[in-house]
Amino acid sequence: MKKLFLLMSTLCVAGLAHGPALADGETIAVFTKNQTNPFFETVRVGAAAGAKSVNAKVIQYIPIKPDSIPEQMSQVEDAIVRKPDAILFTPVDYKALVPGINKMTAAKIPVIGMTDRPAGGDIISFVGVDDYRLGLETSQNLFKAMGGKGNVIALEGVKGTLTSTDRMRGFTDALKQFPDVKLLASQPANYQRLQALQVMENLMQTHPQIAGVFAANDAMATGVVEALAGANRKALVVGINGSKEAVDLIKEGKMHASGSSDPFMQGCLGVLVTVRALRKMPVPKELMVTPVIIDSTNWRDHDIPVEKRSCPKLDEVAAK
Repeated sequence: MKKLFLLMSTLCVAGLAHGPALADGETIAVFTKNQTNPFFETVRVGAAAGAKSVNAKVIQYIPIKPDSIPEQMSQVEDAIVRKPDAILFTPVDYKALVPGINKMTAAKIPVIGMTDRPAGGDIISFVGVDDYRLGLETSQNLFKAMGGKGNVIALEGVKGTLTSTDRMRGFTDALKQFPDVKLLASQPANYQRLQALQVMENLMQTHPQIAGVFAANDAMATGVVEALAGANRKALVVGINGSKEAVDLIKEGKMHASGSSDPFMQGCLGVLVTVRALRKMPVPKELMVTPVIIDSTNWRDHDIPVEKRSCPKLDEVAAK
């Protein structure tokens, strides 16, 4: 199998110390942040595909109120009562949910982290992507397409979240490499399409000349594209996640690029790493999906419906 999409840690752990090894039929509770972001819907599809490929089962825990700390804590309590074989966990807040991780591990339920690395807690492994690198390489792509000059707007995610912080840090470092690119404004739109549309509409009234827009996820980039179209303005727009919506807009020439974090593969690999641990197979302490910049040169490679994508085999997800 090609190893293009994986960056693996050289550190690994052998398997879980407690309980007998399971042959199949494991139940894995999968926690994601919300029902509103297409990224997490794709993560859930990937997790379900990974589970099906190894004869495991998933229980999806999704807060009704997006990114609700109290609701996810309540769901943690529910999972402890139901006692799945393991938990694949994306915290709605990487600091506030550490006590939840501690509760799960105290209940002897192994926890694997996914997409958002928690600030603490005893997790067996983490599956995700380097958000700093995503922000850096996506921004570099934008600035090069701008010819290395011009005015740019940045739309941030949720303030204080690790993903937004790291992606914006990558954006800032890329900006330092292009002294003729001027940052006009950097404002949060909380990873939401509608908020991004409204923020962009306001910014366009203040700034008549905008050459490029960096959005810290594709949902916000979609809102920016809509705002530009409504004002009959043009600018190069980039987002992050490699969502279907972004690929469609790139295909139509309405969006310049998206830094793909491959949420389908994150969900898929998260389940496979969890199953490997339960079956006492070696697992990496960290498994990172390699970022890919999707633009007009390669969108066809990524224009594949999620339901037609496939996971790697269990024995291919090995620590190197």
